[in-house]
Amino acid sequence: MNNGLATTFSILSKTDNTSAVRILLPALDSPNPTIQEGALGSLLNRRNPSGQEEILRRVPSLSQRWKYIINQHGGRLTGTMRDAVLGSDETMFKNACMAAVMFSDFDLIPTLLTILEDASQLKVSKGAETLMQLVVQLYDEVAHSDKNNSTRDPQWIHRHAVSCLETSVQRFGRHRRREVIEAFLLLANSNNTVLNQILQNSHHVSYLVLVDAMSRSSHDGVMRLILDFLDNPQMPLAMLSVAANRSDLKFIRNFLNTIGRKPSDAVRQNLKRMCNIAWLRNIKNIVHNLDDACQHSLVILVMASGIARSQAFSIIEYILQHGKPGGRREAARALAVFNGADANALALRALNDTDPQVQANVLMQIRRRSIPGALQRLVEKLDSPHLEVRQAARNALAEFSFQRFLGTFELMDEEDRISTAAIVKKIDQQTIPLLREELQAPVRSRRLRGLQIARAMDIVYSIEELAMDILHHDEDHMLRAEAADALGKSPSPAVRKALEKAIHDDNVTVREAAQRSLNELS
Repeated sequence: MNNGLATTFSILSKTDNTSAVRILLPALDSPNPTIQEGALGSLLNRRNPSGQEEILRRVPSLSQRWKYIINQHGGRLTGTMRDAVLGSDETMFKNACMAAVMFSDFDLIPTLLTILEDASQLKVSKGAETLMQLVVQLYDEVAHSDKNNSTRDPQWIHRHAVSCLETSVQRFGRHRRREVIEAFLLLANSNNTVLNQILQNSHHVSYLVLVDAMSRSSHDGVMRLILDFLDNPQMPLAMLSVAANRSDLKFIRNFLNTIGRKPSDAVRQNLKRMCNIAWLRNIKNIVHNLDDACQHSLVILVMASGIARSQAFSIIEYILQHGKPGGRREAARALAVFNGADANALALRALNDTDPQVQANVLMQIRRRSIPGALQRLVEKLDSPHLEVRQAARNALAEFSFQRFLGTFELMDEEDRISTAAIVKKIDQQTIPLLREELQAPVRSRRLRGLQIARAMDIVYSIEELAMDILHHDEDHMLRAEAADALGKSPSPAVRKALEKAIHDDNVTVREAAQRSLNELS
């Protein structure tokens, strides 16, 4: 726009002469887009009723450019739109509703609520529809306020809208519009006083519609409201019933995501109050539509809820056999609270799961279940290629420690020593360091026992330098003989050389032991 034209429109915008409007109105239809836009801006700035009514009359055919200009003059049409909503011109009423949604004019919410009680059926229906559209827009704007570049404060608008909706909800008996209830639920939070009063009073005029709306609405805001109550220790029974009886997949996913991996004490307390969760009866059709995280939370829900233990076990069994890895892992962990033949059989099947963590979670339960062959299965898992499985097996066999083996070694017969030693060697990763301490102990009996344990464990190769030191330097010939016998299990050149030297020992027992070991190495 050139300077002269800009100056002209500036004057027309500010002059007190009402004739300016008669000049600007025809300019809206100028073939020159620059003149059109200048006239539009001037009419918006003047706030003249006739000029703004003309703009509102053109709303159905506005170009994107005109919509942008009107948006830049936020709120300038609100008064005219309000008059049109309350007026008798149906065309202008429809245009006002269209403009309200087009420009997200939330200031029109109170006016729309007003007409619901005493306007014609046509206006009531259109007004209720527009109200709902505006509330959805407001919800989205508040939810994404961090990304909103608007100069208006969505939080203040939100509070004002909620206040107006509270009043209209209390007057539900006059208008009977379900949209008002849904709009209120969309913007209210779980601490809202009016909402909680209604939920605590089943005789309230809007109670049934409100509960039904919460049971059916697919909007994220209503679902959020329901699930926010889960963290409220005083969750109303009505909300508890809604949460337990909704069976739509979208709500179920949101429900499980709210529970998460570590639900709060308040959430667990409310889940315990749920003794009948409708969709759990159809678990086979639900599980396969849930991702890993939701299946994990599903197990937590099942175990924390008040449903029958037999139903809980059936669900855990199904998830453990058919769920995704995240669900199977948590189901394997939850299986620990179930006893009996069925639970034991399920645990054994889970030991062959393709997921190593599932195996690990079950391994920790095997010993206490007194399953025949459990010890052998645990020992076999010590050689698993998966670290988590090996560690779980070690934890389950924690009593097979080197220190405990050390204390009971002399009470065992040879067969028990060898079988137990094989387990201890795999489980206790401190076996070698602790054995070396024994072989260097000042007490003769400890050194002797250390050599015997090294033989039983078949790990002489790991301590051969200590055994050779005993063979060459220990004053006790019985210890030297034991060292010579032990070294027969370590076929290294250094050991062979040490044994060849020992066949010249002063003691015949040592010489014989050295010769036996050399023969064994040969």
